[in-house]
Amino acid sequence: MKILYIMLISMVPLIEQRGAIPVGILGYQMNPWLVAIVSLIGSFIPAPFIYFFFNKIFAWMKTIKLFDKFTNFVEKKVQKGSKKLEKYKEIGLITFVGIPLPTTGLWTGTAVAAFMGLDFKKSMACVFLGGVLSAVLIAVFSVAAPALVGR
Repeated sequence: MKILYIMLISMVPLIEQRGAIPVGILGYQMNPWLVAIVSLIGSFIPAPFIYFFFNKIFAWMKTIKLFDKFTNFVEKKVQKGSKKLEKYKEIGLITFVGIPLPTTGLWTGTAVAAFMGLDFKKSMACVFLGGVLSAVLIAVFSVAAPALVGR
């Protein structure tokens, strides 16, 4: 059941692996590699749907005043991310997703790829590779964290 929780947590936008992996390793005391793999799978599941539907749903949301704050926030994040990626394309997308900072996960990376009109297969490969990098980094940090804080 804990594995399912980790997978579900990793599917939540903005939380993704950055939240799921520490919960699995530090909270549930699970095997770090298992947690990283399950979290990677969970965070990747929405990626194809985001790629194909992001632009359509976002365009629709922009027509409804209720969503103004949200769409403005998302638009700024995606445009900020796309500027960083335009120069480096694939390597930029892998790095953007792979560095575990707020708003740089698989959801945002996939949305940026869709927004920029990047090739689907290349985008999915880059987002997945970035997710692998992110999962490994977060797992290492989560394993090292107790020693760093003196536990």
